Amino acid sequence: MAWMLALMALGAMLLAMPAWAGAQKIIKSHGYSYFGNLKYPADYKHFDYVNPDAPKGGEIALWAPGTFDSMNPYSRKGRAGRYSWMVYESLLGEEPSSGGSAPADVNDEAYGLLAESLEYDEGKTWVIFHMRPEAKFSDGSPLTAHDVVFSHNLLLEQGLPSYAQAVKKRVLSAEALDDHTVRFTFATGISRRSLIDQVGGVPVWPKAWFEKTGARLDEPRMDAAPGSGPYMLDSYEVNRRIVYKRNPDYWGKDLPINVGRHNFDRIRIEYFGDDSAAFEAFKAGEYTFRAEGNSKQWATGYDFPAVKKEWVKLETLPDGTPPDPTGIIFNLGREVFKDKRVREAVSLAFNFEWTNQSLQYGLFKQRHSFVQGSHLEAKGPPEGAELELLKSLGDLVPADMLTEPAVTAHESNADRLSDRRNLRKAMKLLDEAGWPVGSDGMRRNAQGQLMTIEFPIASSGSATMEAVVETFTQNLRAMGIDAKFEKVDPSQYTLRERDRDYDLVFDGYRTFLDTGTGLHQMYGSTEAAFSLFNPAGLASPLVDKIIDASLDSTTAEERDVALMALDRALRYERFMVPVWYNDSSWAAYWDMFEHPAEMPKYSMGLLDFWWYNADKAAALKAAGALR
Repeated sequence: MAWMLALMALGAMLLAMPAWAGAQKIIKSHGYSYFGNLKYPADYKHFDYVNPDAPKGGEIALWAPGTFDSMNPYSRKGRAGRYSWMVYESLLGEEPSSGGSAPADVNDEAYGLLAESLEYDEGKTWVIFHMRPEAKFSDGSPLTAHDVVFSHNLLLEQGLPSYAQAVKKRVLSAEALDDHTVRFTFATGISRRSLIDQVGGVPVWPKAWFEKTGARLDEPRMDAAPGSGPYMLDSYEVNRRIVYKRNPDYWGKDLPINVGRHNFDRIRIEYFGDDSAAFEAFKAGEYTFRAEGNSKQWATGYDFPAVKKEWVKLETLPDGTPPDPTGIIFNLGREVFKDKRVREAVSLAFNFEWTNQSLQYGLFKQRHSFVQGSHLEAKGPPEGAELELLKSLGDLVPADMLTEPAVTAHESNADRLSDRRNLRKAMKLLDEAGWPVGSDGMRRNAQGQLMTIEFPIASSGSATMEAVVETFTQNLRAMGIDAKFEKVDPSQYTLRERDRDYDLVFDGYRTFLDTGTGLHQMYGSTEAAFSLFNPAGLASPLVDKIIDASLDSTTAEERDVALMALDRALRYERFMVPVWYNDSSWAAYWDMFEHPAEMPKYSMGLLDFWWYNADKAAALKAAGALR
């Protein structure tokens, strides 16, 4: 009888438990990483690399190219103002490169921001975030779980189609359990990757504001929704200037995740028509910090009086992240580029060695990999676990990928723009692909169509970039290709990029040190026709399967094997001409800013953990260096 009573009691207890709890172990934490390894304990005081005593105050001024006509960074339309996303926060702090609050000294870890804690089942079929009741928007209104649910649904209804399509398949529901508790339920039968961190990274907007104004997320607008972040919009002059100010009533200023961070009182963005005008303005002190990307400028431009007087400081800062894979990208929607032989031939027109020596002062290195310099970079032929993974994918894997070294960028003659050996190889590939040279020296296919390539570039870019593209197209013309580049104004250029109105474009993808469903948005087939994150329109069943293998991995070792195979497969596709990279960051600034002596590996952190030295600023003004 006793055992029957006990069994009945147990049954009643199970019936009383919520259905989502199941019988799995429940994990409760102050942060999240997929494998559960967090560097910072629950009682951490601040991130290791910040200066917890950094003073608050002062202004930092930067520049942006071109124009802006919106302060809504989440619309596909219009050109959003620089840093317009920075006023919003999420449940978990996101990676610093995205403007978020994850620590910059570790990879793939996020800590509670709007949420003070989270709990989830071991199988990651659901997650509950317990929010900080003190969180509020900059207009003083409380930020609640209802705002989180609203923001999640708004992104699905009015956000980028590629995002909505991916998330709807994986996140079944979002529910506010009460004002400060929100629960997400995930689909079964899919990878557990990018579920908890996905919903934890959604920017949160005020539901009441959208309902009152009738604003839409997919439309450009200048009146931005209030955010809950440390900065708020102060003022703007369209196409000239944007000013953000630190919110003196910021609700989260004393949280451990924020100690030593968000130190400037004002962040000012000055807009210029092109890089040349912007550089002259920096020399005159119209703005105070310049992240230099122009090698010629870095090598020869910083000899003006303010540098010689040590009013302007030059620094080369370490960068521990793999460089983002930027380069000349093929629009694979163009019929001419569907043949990989054509893509390889066009790639051979780029002479990195000559470009680096003649236009870039030898300051760059040749990029080969999508994860250049990391432990994930594919080298030589596949072997061991990577080879076994590729073999398991059967006929999807080309035979030569199993035996040949990973594709690398070609070598060229540094002394001549036109490398005759590469030119001959390219001509042969084009002949084989059915594009022979006619009597007029131009290449046509069997239907008599001229091989034409258009390459738009933004007029706001540097003179060096224009020279790079011009010399590249010069080599293409030497092959018998009707190639031309066109300078277009920044707003038109943005529109053409979004509409894939180009044959070639200088653009890039995001690098990866971890897996996630975002890899499908960048490199996958499902959203390839319209994803803004996949400018080539790459759609490869092999790449899809390798991404799936990385998502299904159960250990860090399995994940890394799959990501190395992904790097190999992406390079095999030849959808991008790899160009150059810099393993450091070049910074020029008027000497009134400071940063920690030991910089973190994954971010320069300019607007994150640098600070303003009032005494140095006063000395510059006393010397007449700045107004």
